Amino acid sequence: MSLPELSRRQLLGAAGVGAGGLVLTACGGGSLGGDDDGGGGGGSGGGTVRVGLVIPQAGVYTPLGVDLQNGWDLWLEQNDGKFGDYTVETVTADEGEGPDTGVPAVQQLLGDVDVVVGIVNSATALGVVELFAEEQKVLVIANAGADAITGGAGNDYVWRVSFANAQAPVAMGEYLAGQDIGPVYIMAPDYSAGQESVSNFTRAFEAAGGTVAGSALTPFGTTQDFQPFLSGVRSSGAAAVFCFYAGGEAVAFVNQYADFGLKDSIPLYGSGFLTEGSVLAGQGPNAVGVRTTLHYSTEADNEANAGFVQAYQDAYDALPTVYAVQAYDAANVLNRALAEAGDLSGDAVAEALGGLGEIDDSPRGSWAFDGRNPDQTIYLREVVDEGGTLLNSVVEELGRYAQPGS
Repeated sequence: MSLPELSRRQLLGAAGVGAGGLVLTACGGGSLGGDDDGGGGGGSGGGTVRVGLVIPQAGVYTPLGVDLQNGWDLWLEQNDGKFGDYTVETVTADEGEGPDTGVPAVQQLLGDVDVVVGIVNSATALGVVELFAEEQKVLVIANAGADAITGGAGNDYVWRVSFANAQAPVAMGEYLAGQDIGPVYIMAPDYSAGQESVSNFTRAFEAAGGTVAGSALTPFGTTQDFQPFLSGVRSSGAAAVFCFYAGGEAVAFVNQYADFGLKDSIPLYGSGFLTEGSVLAGQGPNAVGVRTTLHYSTEADNEANAGFVQAYQDAYDALPTVYAVQAYDAANVLNRALAEAGDLSGDAVAEALGGLGEIDDSPRGSWAFDGRNPDQTIYLREVVDEGGTLLNSVVEELGRYAQPGS
């Protein structure tokens, strides 16, 4: 996951949210725990729907939480603060950095809301999936990518509008094999997302005829010097490198890859988080030419994205990230579902989500739920410098990808 820097405006917004507490932001009347207008379980004729927004508001993932909050708020502002005929009340809880804080945050608010949205950390998501089945309420994941969330550990109440960790690596593996690029060296941090990226890229790449030159898993969160691992790339005879890094590790890796003299001789490819968001500012010219796969780019050529990018820039004086899009789309699918659901029960909302079909007005392009995870276009992107601004330009649409095995 990339960790975009906070702008001054974003910092001021985040400062109003207390870590570890619940904050109610109402697009209509009411207060936490009850109201007088029939909300919190009323029928489709109107009333209030309470949504728990669980996002990081303290710790290393705070910038992702800001982007998620921005995307959520922007959709509500553009749509009169309503899902269907329901006025939306957003109850915000701090996920923090992982399940030690995220799971209690969900537990604290679950009895006071109709549906929950958000969750950045996969361990947090995996820690609460059974709770939603027990409570028979819907969770809409807006980031966490572990395959099991909508795979073996999932249930009918847990939906995801973001991605499964396998999707981008599988698309890149098939693409590179089709390019007959030669042997590829694979690198990632040694934790679940990195491991899933390596295994899924390797499976797809080899199945399509590619050859792996070698691989390395680097210690997660502690590797500051990548040179010993990059030496293995040089000696392997690799024609290219595929990697999964994000946040501070993505900045360090891309810069050291160039400093070690590999940028101009062995092309670098990765999952999109390698160059997503403000990590580009830290990578600078070293990122130019790096190619990645992801389900969104600010340069995606569709009418919805053009309007979204402009509206986001107007509101926040920044380009949107994939995290903002995911929260924006979470609001969009809940709006569609609640316009069709007979009531706010988890069963009714889940059934409505399953019947949505194509989501044809998303900034990422048209997509649909398949196994409660997006079946969506994966873009091949390349970092370019346009007048001093680094962008992930779209090289090619690689086609629609569902979660492997769904």
